[in-house]
Amino acid sequence: MKRLSLYMGLAMIAATLLLPGCVGTRKYRTLQENYDAVLLKEREVSARYQDVQRQLSSANTQIKSFEDQLASERANVKALQDALDKCLSSTNQGNVNISKLVDEINASNRYIQHLVNAKNKSDSLNMVLTNNLTRSLSREEMQDVDVQVLKGVVYISLSDNMLYKSGSYEISEQAGETLSKIAKIIMDYSDYEVLVEGNTDNVPISQTNIRNNWDLSALRGSSVVQALQNEYGVDPKRLTAAGRGEYNTVANNDTESGRTRNRRTQIIITPKLDQFMELIDKAPENEATTATDSIPAGTTEVLPIEQP
Repeated sequence: MKRLSLYMGLAMIAATLLLPGCVGTRKYRTLQENYDAVLLKEREVSARYQDVQRQLSSANTQIKSFEDQLASERANVKALQDALDKCLSSTNQGNVNISKLVDEINASNRYIQHLVNAKNKSDSLNMVLTNNLTRSLSREEMQDVDVQVLKGVVYISLSDNMLYKSGSYEISEQAGETLSKIAKIIMDYSDYEVLVEGNTDNVPISQTNIRNNWDLSALRGSSVVQALQNEYGVDPKRLTAAGRGEYNTVANNDTESGRTRNRRTQIIITPKLDQFMELIDKAPENEATTATDSIPAGTTEVLPIEQP
């Protein structure tokens, strides 16, 4: 309706402009300006109309996605209901022992809670480790050190500019104080394994005693490991040196800033593997041996239930 009014206005102004002899120059100029303003307004309205159409199309797409998700959830509910009906029906034929099934589900739920509590404890330890390390580093050191916790693992990323002499795997003098602080944290958390991983950009190395970036990254990781052992007393049994060359990028190698970010050494701190095995061994007896086999497919959460 608005667009129709605009078009009618344009037509009237255009008709007036066709008769320039009937109006003065000033009035003609005013009409021309009004005509231009109406044209501009029409373009704005048209642009808004197109934008609304795009928003409507996006909203329709989201609605379709929500409808698909709803259909999927309904299908999951139906599958669970069918599984329950089948289970209840089978009890009349003696194929399923309901009492045993209830015990297994409750046992599984207790075991899941046991694992959740253990994970929360591990996450808390990681956060304490991270906070202790960041508090020990100065503002200047934090410009070359990045500390993150991802999926229960602590990553300490050190820039090559701070760690090594240019184009070398020898550790620079300025890196000593920072490494000493990291070593203290590592020694405070003696139940954690430490992987030191060298990374490079994709610029080929040109030194005669280093074949390629694989060599350079591995040598840099080894240099840090040996410094942690020999200079700061970290138990070598906890340490592993590795190199990933140019193949573990965090930025685009097409720019200097990207290459700078890719040239880094990561100290990765993780709980020991035998601790996970110990965690499993500490689970209450007979609480997680076969229960998961009795849970219907598609179930996302198991809640304690009472035997009828």
